[in-house]
Amino acid sequence: MPTHPDMTTDTPDAPDEEPTVPADHGAASEAEAAAGPASGAAVLDAMQHQLAVYARRAEQTRLGGLGQARNSMDRAAYLLLNRLDQEGPMGVKALAAGMGIDSSTVTRQVAPLVESGLVKRTSHPEDGRAVVLQLSPRGEARLEEVRSSRRNLMQLITKDWSEEERGTFCKLLTRFNKAMLELNPSSLAQPPNADS
Repeated sequence: MPTHPDMTTDTPDAPDEEPTVPADHGAASEAEAAAGPASGAAVLDAMQHQLAVYARRAEQTRLGGLGQARNSMDRAAYLLLNRLDQEGPMGVKALAAGMGIDSSTVTRQVAPLVESGLVKRTSHPEDGRAVVLQLSPRGEARLEEVRSSRRNLMQLITKDWSEEERGTFCKLLTRFNKAMLELNPSSLAQPPNADS
């Protein structure tokens, strides 16, 4: 997925303030949102507000995990290593396509991972002329260290949640991320049709 900086409208001179939802937009307050579902524009306003708050807090903490692994791996590196771990060795074009970013971005992001020994370039098993990227043993160990740290952080943040709530949140967030990846930029020019 693209790793663009967050799109909040925060100002540098007020780092601790959270973005607010204008009162005239009819957004539900956090208490109302917690109390139960709202409808229509109020839900959409509450969603965008909570995403803005999340983006700010995630950037402040980097959600890097706990312990020594905290903040030790940037988002782009983590997502690349995770993709290679899940999908296996692949070329730059396939890696870029799977992550929804262009090949030049992947090439630039992979270079320091190769230099640090977390990723290695090898020959394609079926076409010796082609080069594929794969996790090195060092990369596998480092990824697991970071994953474990981040897993512990997620457990701490959601310590008062049930397993069902965690599962529902993960399912909906996955669906949301997939919809963002598949969004056609031209569809942003017009609001969705109310009849559809």
